[in-house]
Amino acid sequence: MTQVLDRPAELGEAASPAARTARRRALLEWIAVHSLGVATALFFALPFVFVFLTSLMSDSQALSRDLIPHTWEWGNYRKVFDTPGFLTWWKNTLIYAGLGTVLTVVSSIPVAYALAKFRFRGRNLSLMLVISMMMLPPQVIIIPMYLFWAKQLDLSGTLWPLIIPMAFGDAFSIFLLRQFLMTVPNEYLDAAKVDGCGDLRTLLRVVLPMARPGIAAVALFQFFYAWNDYFGPQIYASENPAAWTLSYGLESFKGAHHTDWNLTMAATVLVMAPVILVFFFAQKAFVEGVTLTGVKG
Repeated sequence: MTQVLDRPAELGEAASPAARTARRRALLEWIAVHSLGVATALFFALPFVFVFLTSLMSDSQALSRDLIPHTWEWGNYRKVFDTPGFLTWWKNTLIYAGLGTVLTVVSSIPVAYALAKFRFRGRNLSLMLVISMMMLPPQVIIIPMYLFWAKQLDLSGTLWPLIIPMAFGDAFSIFLLRQFLMTVPNEYLDAAKVDGCGDLRTLLRVVLPMARPGIAAVALFQFFYAWNDYFGPQIYASENPAAWTLSYGLESFKGAHHTDWNLTMAATVLVMAPVILVFFFAQKAFVEGVTLTGVKG
């Protein structure tokens, strides 16, 4: 009897070192994972910190080895805003990015909905054509497109050759939305049609509210692309400074202030700030949309 009563205690003593080893291993894994996360975060954040601190330095300190400003020159940002044309670049970029995003989302949703939920002959071929458009570099078609917009429609020196095509959909946006809409259960669509909803009403009343994360992801992708686009404005708007965007104007600003790195960094911060703020406030919807996209093929 005594030997039987002593066995639980012996088992507890034997299991105790194993439990301590497991807890120690879990602690070490937690430290390793979080250390890697902190190191990765610093790797991406330090360049932004460097740009921001340099933007607040004086002219003489900007090229020195000092990392912290001796005097915080907040007036550098005022000097950037006082630069002729900078506010015009802001306005043009907001029009290009904002209007382009709205047109892309509005024109891509019906196509993605048809490819995701309609059954028609040639649907797979249409999807393959959309995917093939994603693989086509814009440099391949830039010459005929420029001749069309500049020679035929006389729209060179403006941003309209970049904005108008967005009203006809975007291959990447269509594909991303199609992948997200595939995750919407067909039962909801069937129930809406039983209640008398047509295809358009079903799209507006049922599908769009459920597809908000995917739409937010597409909108953010398109907004970031248009905000940072340098190639397009360089091709179509370079001859007219009144149509320059921030990305193209920043290159001109850097050329005019190539010795004033503090002002160049201040202008860079002002160009990056809106994109960072938009992503900060919309990151939940963005991550959810990207995560849920592609669950079904």
